Amino acid sequence: MRTRVSAAIVVLSLTGLGLVASPAYADGPGTGTPYVVTVGDSYISGEAGRWAGSSNDSETPADALGAHAYHDNASRTGEQIPRCHRSLSAEAYIGGAVGGVNLACSGARTTTGAGEYFKPGIDFYDDGAGHLGQAKALQQFAALHNVKQVVVSIGGNDFNFAAIVTQCVQNFLLSPSWNPDYCRDDSSVVANFTAANVTTVRSRIATAFQNIRTAMRNAGYGDNAWNLVVQTYPSPIPAASGFRYGQTGYTRQSVGGCGFWNADADWANSTALVTINNTVRAAIAQSGLTNTRVLELQSAFNGRRLCEKGVGLYEEVGLTSWTQPTAVDRTEWINQIRTVTTIGSNYYIQESLHPNYWAQLALRSCVRQTYTLNRGGTCTITAPGLSNGEPRMTLS
Repeated sequence: MRTRVSAAIVVLSLTGLGLVASPAYADGPGTGTPYVVTVGDSYISGEAGRWAGSSNDSETPADALGAHAYHDNASRTGEQIPRCHRSLSAEAYIGGAVGGVNLACSGARTTTGAGEYFKPGIDFYDDGAGHLGQAKALQQFAALHNVKQVVVSIGGNDFNFAAIVTQCVQNFLLSPSWNPDYCRDDSSVVANFTAANVTTVRSRIATAFQNIRTAMRNAGYGDNAWNLVVQTYPSPIPAASGFRYGQTGYTRQSVGGCGFWNADADWANSTALVTINNTVRAAIAQSGLTNTRVLELQSAFNGRRLCEKGVGLYEEVGLTSWTQPTAVDRTEWINQIRTVTTIGSNYYIQESLHPNYWAQLALRSCVRQTYTLNRGGTCTITAPGLSNGEPRMTLS
């Protein structure tokens, strides 16, 4: 119990660093191979993309990409940005003669921040030593490549996503089921969703979108020469009625890795997620950009969420490997919330509550459809199984 409680204080973070190396480029703006470029935070960088589901018995059943999952340097031996976690399964790589570049970083906010780790925001930060903001990195890449579509996921960290989840899990572990202490009314959580803070975050996101436009203009692009696809955030946990574990005792966290009270799970879906996504949409209008599309993802993982009924841990559903044909339909698409259980393992705390390997490939399908269909829309699961190695998703 002491281990679980102390660990809850450091549950997770969308953390990452930001250092973009400048490779040699061959083409110029609007010529050569078309590219999709992704920018933003951990929900687009590919965080948790190593794991295809979860198991409490062994890492092996879910380890789809292995030790090199986040290695994005030229030799695939390390990260260009340590702990940025740009996974090989990330959505940028849509294929089909379209290049993919992933400039997103786990931990990114709208603006670059200094601290224990350098986190590149969607701005023009440049310290002269190779540390670049994502807008500056985009500008440099686009100036020498044919960028047709930029996809962005941003805003969650500006609402202090990690701190909110930490508080919710801590409250679950520290209070009994007959007298639950909810996070939804904690002052530290409520402060993120006041009208004043929502207005502030909306302006920050709008500025980030404008910085992307400025980067493309500086690189030589007219506004009608490329599109900006703005992603909303998916629901990672079900509402109360959808949990397969009860809220009595500690099973919901100790087994499922989803320590939320029912009331907090309902609030997370009906209030927190809705507010964040509405703010992202409102920021598009505030930015004044005219070449935007919205990729609606709030329901993209419904039926495959963490601790949701109908899916389970490998040992719960009788499977032994992610390579088995039914694994994509019977295991979870969201990584468990992990604490000090990561010690001695290959898991990172920062992978907690993020779209995993299955979800990353699903999002890749969604992004590919926005590109080939030349529009936005709502992306959802439409059939079981895989198609060309990816979950079957439809953009409607």
